[in-house]
Amino acid sequence: MNVLIIVLYLVAMVAIGLLASRRAHNAEDYRVAGRRLGPGFYTGTMVAVVLGGASTVGGVGLGYTYGVSGMWLVVAIAAGLAVLSLLFASRIQSLKVFTVSQMLQLRYGEHGGAKASSFVMLAYTVMLSVTSTSAYASIFSVLFPIDRTWAILLGGLVVVGYSVLGGMWSITLTDMMQFLFMTVGIFLVLLPFSLSAAGGWSGLTGRLDATYFTWNGMGTQAIITQFVVYGFGILIGQDIWQRVFTARSPQVARWGGLSAAAYVALYGLAGAVIGMTAAALAPGLDSADDAFATMAQQHVPTGLGGVVLAAGVAAMMSTASGALIASATVARVDVVPTLRSLLGRSTAPAGGGATAEDEAAELRADRLYMLVFGVVITAISVFVTDTVTALTIAYDILVGGLLVAILGGLVWRRGTGLGAALSMLVGSVVVLASMALFGVLANAPIYLGLLSSAAVYVVVSLLSRPTHEGVLRHWNERLAGSRPAGADRPEARR
Repeated sequence: MNVLIIVLYLVAMVAIGLLASRRAHNAEDYRVAGRRLGPGFYTGTMVAVVLGGASTVGGVGLGYTYGVSGMWLVVAIAAGLAVLSLLFASRIQSLKVFTVSQMLQLRYGEHGGAKASSFVMLAYTVMLSVTSTSAYASIFSVLFPIDRTWAILLGGLVVVGYSVLGGMWSITLTDMMQFLFMTVGIFLVLLPFSLSAAGGWSGLTGRLDATYFTWNGMGTQAIITQFVVYGFGILIGQDIWQRVFTARSPQVARWGGLSAAAYVALYGLAGAVIGMTAAALAPGLDSADDAFATMAQQHVPTGLGGVVLAAGVAAMMSTASGALIASATVARVDVVPTLRSLLGRSTAPAGGGATAEDEAAELRADRLYMLVFGVVITAISVFVTDTVTALTIAYDILVGGLLVAILGGLVWRRGTGLGAALSMLVGSVVVLASMALFGVLANAPIYLGLLSSAAVYVVVSLLSRPTHEGVLRHWNERLAGSRPAGADRPEARR
């Protein structure tokens, strides 16, 4: 019965993608759902993209190991989303761009490090999608009589299939179904059945050590690092910003995001409690990450257990598809045009043509990029079994190298392109050097990267010539919602 539910779920994903393909008429529809999402769709799709395998299977695993304190990883994500929504989402949505690098180019001009940042962002989004792809394969290989490779190919076929068909519209509609499965599976099925099996909260207190009920069971330093890495990462990730771009108004971006943040925080707490019930009922698991599937298969009735497993798959697929479209968009809009210009080949600005034929050509190209990156990411997932190191490097460079220049551009008028470019360079180099010195998984690289990046940004910006008034004028016009003719041409941003 559980297997049948998963099969029906996968078929429904592809069917929704086929239906949504009719909504994608141009590049803006395909990349950002026409910038038309209202509060309900925006909240649901934002929840789906930020809650992945690490938040669901990993969050339950952290609860299994640390108890209530295991919630902090997901709560850190919620905090980052809340800050983004409250302080920055309205401004970001008003810019009407497609990528983080385009925002940097608008704010600082041609020499603000935007081109270099796009390569870091591409590496981050690719590895995020690879990690999510590998995660849902672990569930498929348990449910179906297939090995890891075929499990990845099965899941990749579904995710790439519905993503290619309708782009962000497909991903938005499938995300809403995934949001429904996550809500029902975690809050209405797995949490109550798990607590009941453990004898309620009193049963947990009688079975588990007191450390399981302390807020800092995983250690204060580890908790702070969760907020630095994941909270800050949410603030500047292309996969998250691309969802902000889908909002139909700044108000939707702000309040829909805050609603999503509240949901995510409750999700983190629920996952930690489910992990605690697993620790009470199955204390000898080989891996803490097995706690999610163990509770779903052994302590939830057949059929409902399939809904819970579908919720886990939904969390992983939504993150994988969100990172996939982010990768394809960054490559299409930023990276490939940069490479072509370095090779001396002219390239037309990506972003929609003036005629129906031009728009159709843009749409075909976007679908091709999505297909190519879907195949590449699936292949990497098959051949690379340990993605933690690569994802950690990408995340640390993203936060340690890019955070200051991005947020500084949004809040500090005196920040300059030279300050931004050098801060990204120094922060990234310090992160990599610190990894070589302290280890890839150490906490020091990201802290040292952030401190050095911030110092360089402030000092160089104060010592260098202020940003050209024409660039700032154009930036302010975009923030105000004005989009003059020719605004997307590179020369308009110099």
